[in-house]
Amino acid sequence: MSLSAESAETIALQALGWLAANEELMPVFLGATGASVDDLKAQAGDPAFLGSVLDFITMDDAWVVSFCDTIGLDYTQPMMARQALPGGAQMNWT
Repeated sequence: MSLSAESAETIALQALGWLAANEELMPVFLGATGASVDDLKAQAGDPAFLGSVLDFITMDDAWVVSFCDTIGLDYTQPMMARQALPGGAQMNWT
């Protein structure tokens, strides 16, 4: 089963909101991406940027579990959403 781009963007926006509310993880995301809070606001509607949010969260199973438990998603949904956004279908072997 795959998600529509619209559903994937909704999940990614929820992930961004979850991340913004996480006082410990948000600075890690900003440091890892080089983004500022203003960048987050400006790019929140960009599917490629939303993909990077999901890339970050899916790096750690504990983050996926926490995010999904917070908003009531199945644990597979963030990765499915990532695959539906730009760059998600590309294989990354690093």
